[in-house]
Amino acid sequence: MFRYFASAFALVAVSPAVAQSTSGDEADREQVGVDGETIVVTATRTQLPASALPLTVDVIDSEALERQLLISGSTVDAVSALLPSFSPTREKLSGAGESLRGRSPLYAINGIPQSTPVRDGSRDGYTIDPFFIDRVEVIYGSNALQGIGATGGVVNQVTVGAPKNDGATVRTLLQTTLPDGFAGEGIGAKAGALLGYRSGPFDASFGATVERRGAFFDGTGSRIGVDGTQGEIQDSDSWSVFARLGYELPGGARLELVANRFELEGNANYILVPGNRATGVPASSIRGETPGAPPSNTAELVSASLIDEDLGGGTFVLQGFYSRTDDVFGGGVFGVFQDPAIDPSGRLFDQSANQSRKLGGKVSYERALPGFEDLVLTVGFDALFDRTEQSLVQTGRVWVPRSNFRSLAPFLQGNLALADGLVRIAGGLRYENVELNVGDFTTLASYGPVSVAGGSPSFEDVLSNGGIIVEPLDGLRAYASYAEGFTIADVGRILRGITQAGVDVDDFLSLEPVISNNRELGLEWDRGTLSASASYFWSSSDFGSLLVLRNGVFEVERQPIEIEGVEASIDWQTPIPGLALSGGFAALTGRTDGDADGLIDEDLDGANISPDRVNLAAEYSSGRFSARAQARFYLEREFNDASTATDFEGYTLLDAFLSYRTQFGEIALAAQNLTDEFYITYDSDTVRVTDASRFFAGRGRTFTIGWRGEF
Repeated sequence: MFRYFASAFALVAVSPAVAQSTSGDEADREQVGVDGETIVVTATRTQLPASALPLTVDVIDSEALERQLLISGSTVDAVSALLPSFSPTREKLSGAGESLRGRSPLYAINGIPQSTPVRDGSRDGYTIDPFFIDRVEVIYGSNALQGIGATGGVVNQVTVGAPKNDGATVRTLLQTTLPDGFAGEGIGAKAGALLGYRSGPFDASFGATVERRGAFFDGTGSRIGVDGTQGEIQDSDSWSVFARLGYELPGGARLELVANRFELEGNANYILVPGNRATGVPASSIRGETPGAPPSNTAELVSASLIDEDLGGGTFVLQGFYSRTDDVFGGGVFGVFQDPAIDPSGRLFDQSANQSRKLGGKVSYERALPGFEDLVLTVGFDALFDRTEQSLVQTGRVWVPRSNFRSLAPFLQGNLALADGLVRIAGGLRYENVELNVGDFTTLASYGPVSVAGGSPSFEDVLSNGGIIVEPLDGLRAYASYAEGFTIADVGRILRGITQAGVDVDDFLSLEPVISNNRELGLEWDRGTLSASASYFWSSSDFGSLLVLRNGVFEVERQPIEIEGVEASIDWQTPIPGLALSGGFAALTGRTDGDADGLIDEDLDGANISPDRVNLAAEYSSGRFSARAQARFYLEREFNDASTATDFEGYTLLDAFLSYRTQFGEIALAAQNLTDEFYITYDSDTVRVTDASRFFAGRGRTFTIGWRGEF
């Protein structure tokens, strides 16, 4: 713990030299918009500003998001680049092992969960094109504000809003991405357009995007190996359509309908060439044909909402939604897919697909207590119905049986201002009533096969949260909080891997939920040209969920988990007009009881904890010109396991961004990995360290030229 605080205060002490921040202009913790109005963080489920809540909250606004998207191309990469507590991405379609504060974040679109908790396909970061995202709200730490899944926090993607003025508007995007050597097969391109229209109380927005990504190259100019099983971003095509319809009712309420469809599919032009870990040669790719259907990700979402900000003196929010995802994974002649009754030769090719459907609703009402206006109460109710199954595409077999998940959750939150706002006390309760229904099923032949009796296990729990905020001076804010998050382990992995006969789902212990507790102390300063923050947190779960590699397949193990860490950020508007320097720091440790000896003394591995990190950035803006340089220092990490092969060596990435605004739009140039650093990705360096096929290098220097116009 001491080294955490020493590192945090050392960062603050060198503030004139630091640059990248998760606060200030990049990820605004004060939530003040360009027009001076306070931005409501919708993911917090309250109209109160984030400064009134005992939470660490970041908002990546539209300008900052657009810069990062030009550099890296995806919302997940943008969030990872800006937030030091977020792990390095795998640079693949799968987000398995990517974490926030050492635990899985809940991805959401307008508060609608994108995860598939019953059978986690780890594709929830790619369900909407970022062209349609206005800002990203990030709530750190375990919480149940959005229901199930936010054990590491919430990453809420807020879609573009309605046109402000009557008439038609058009927003367009054209960009091309070039690898360092300008090889034709590495060139990518993207185009997008969003048409908006407003006439009095009615407004509408319709948009579409299309993108083609080329092959990726590492710092040596070699093709990066393709992940033919989990799925790839490189060598893929995607398209997306988006629609929003809104109507302002006479009483001031707003009725809104949002629809989105996103599809990403690999082109399967390359096959993997395994690397050599002993000589440090990473996996690469050569042109070739891949059997089966290419890995793909399809997501559809329809939501309707009614918001009345002055109903009986309070704010009423009603939302209903339907979403569907279809994740197709790459195939192979894997042992787990073999069945002598189908192919006695043992060369049976197959691949899996994960299908999930969600139907849900949320309702809440918030207002100050009549006669006691310093107390603001929020009461609400959430309902979620999730149906998920995983099948084998080529043979039609069931790998994970259809599982129906149901969650009903009323909640109550309160926020009390004392001493004219000098002190605030916040807290609440959420009652989770969950049921999982699984029918009788038989596992694949490779697991026995064995017959499993279905059942309907249910869980009930009351999740609490509470905290205190003190603002003794203008610009100084301190808080302490406690919050509980809730999820279930990857039920699909557990069920499909049963090898013992006579198992009854109702009595199967491993289906118990994961309750994670997050405790946090924070201090923030925001006054004049300097803003800074530091926080210390520790979280625990007595019956956690870990991914453990066994016989080449990740399985779920239930073990106690303890994670602690420190975060710090700073933003300094220098005396030089237009120049800002900022910085961010995060250090985490996580331990578990892997050998069941009662001692929580084994380090979490790279699939379950991220490396320590320092972010630095410098940004300059003058008139129509703006520029930004940012560096990410991923620090080395050693694990206390028997193998030194899992140790992480660390690496540094430098990115740059230039833009110039003309009367015809903004022209921008971005460079990712400007120094063309050769590195092995964190996941490849610390997980499956004996697998030469999973030894992936990171992306080398890449240039993107873009044009954005608004008419």
